Amino acid sequence: MITIGLVDDHQMFLDGMVSVFSTQSSFSILFVENNAKSALEKIKHSKPDIIISDISMPDINGIEFIKLVKENYPDIKVLVLSMFDNLQTTENMDGYLLKETDKEELIKAINTIVLENGKYFKTTKNETDTFEFKHSILSPREKEIIQLIAQEYTTDEIAEKLFISKGTIETHRKNIFFKLQVKNIAGLIKKSIYLGIVK
Repeated sequence: MITIGLVDDHQMFLDGMVSVFSTQSSFSILFVENNAKSALEKIKHSKPDIIISDISMPDINGIEFIKLVKENYPDIKVLVLSMFDNLQTTENMDGYLLKETDKEELIKAINTIVLENGKYFKTTKNETDTFEFKHSILSPREKEIIQLIAQEYTTDEIAEKLFISKGTIETHRKNIFFKLQVKNIAGLIKKSIYLGIVK
């Protein structure tokens, strides 16, 4: 049984989600909240396997909410459902889907994240890709650093060229590797060429 916490400030959407999961015997909803603060209180007493949340909420924005969840409860998975297809960051997320996603894909995403300990991202209306991320999720600075890495600049040289610290470069590198789901420079270059970031 996969336990779920639902967090969204749109009641009609929450009602729809409850209706979807009520027909699935392998899922159990632990709580339904329309704001992040209330959800954080519920999590203290009832820790679901996965939280399904929006990123646009009135009290605490979804990005900050997810960060707080992961800092305090790292074992809880987080799947974001949003109206926005221009995903800018995947930090602390285990998955991202558009709200118009159909029930079958939603269930597939939850099973991938919880049962397989995987990631599941769909950031466009016509492309499903579990581990491939469009280069649009990278910031301009991250793309700039990728270009310099591809030109064989060292971390020291990149830091000097961009007037930022080595620590900042390492943070960017870590985020780039996570977003593109690569483990080393060779993988980064290969993925960057595939995505058209590097010629």
